[in-house]
Amino acid sequence: MIYRVDESIPDNLHLSVSCPQCAAEPLPIRVEQKFFITPKRIAYVTGLLLRVCRDEATPMSQVNSVYFDTVDLDQHDRSMSGELAKDKVRIRWYGEEYDPNRPPFSLSAPRGASGDTVEVWLELKSRQGFSSTKQRSPRYVSSRELHPSVLSRGIVPAGTLLETMAGFGFFPPEPIRPIIVISYFRRRLVEPLTGYTITIDTGTRSSLLIPGSAGTERRLELPGAVVEVKCTEFRFPPSLLPLAAIGCSWTRFSKYSACLEAHDADRGTVSRLWPSGLMEEEPGPLARVSPKSRQHKPPEKRAPGLAPKPRE
Repeated sequence: MIYRVDESIPDNLHLSVSCPQCAAEPLPIRVEQKFFITPKRIAYVTGLLLRVCRDEATPMSQVNSVYFDTVDLDQHDRSMSGELAKDKVRIRWYGEEYDPNRPPFSLSAPRGASGDTVEVWLELKSRQGFSSTKQRSPRYVSSRELHPSVLSRGIVPAGTLLETMAGFGFFPPEPIRPIIVISYFRRRLVEPLTGYTITIDTGTRSSLLIPGSAGTERRLELPGAVVEVKCTEFRFPPSLLPLAAIGCSWTRFSKYSACLEAHDADRGTVSRLWPSGLMEEEPGPLARVSPKSRQHKPPEKRAPGLAPKPRE
């Protein structure tokens, strides 16, 4: 069914890329500020956060997600081009028992008995500039559907996924299919003065699910960590200001796009696994580089005893 502005609109229709008109109560909006942390600074950043934050009730878990996109990777292109409006469709589950990126990959016999069920979440994350909304619906599926050898089928029937997304008010312009499965470890904290949620994501691993990608690398792991500050307004807690001096703010950072870019890059390139536009210089903080020159610049040669040039 096609809805027009002057006709009835589903009660839970929200502001999305495909359906910008909304007559329903707005969904809760959150602002996400992201920091990419280099590997050698993870322990320092974790210690800094633990000094001023406290763990949530369930502080540690592994997050597993299958991301869906069109054949032309429409949502990936939106993310990489910096468009303000974009949506992500994914199916998520938690825990290490059904880790889709854990070696060795036994692709012959799925784990678990046929009667085992696992709770998964069908999710739509929509972003408008710095603000985002997330809608999710739980389902129980057979544990066999979470085996790496069958994840390319999509975990749930395509009709179930599309019906759920339509209930969220999202109608993809083209058919969507599983693209990539991503896993990472997440630690959840709370900043006590503001109540903001702080997460630290490490060990991000991914495997492609696109048809014809069977011979590609599996369990490709990105270096570093991503710290996210999740709140309801664009304001940074004063207790976390030292983060700005440790990592570089990445409000547009996307695990989905970063992992796809890593799989697509030539093997052996220096900056393949790093977020686009960032490189680590030795010594010192992160530095921005042009995407065209994603090469590690050799240190400048100086005469003996000559002091290094100050950083700008």
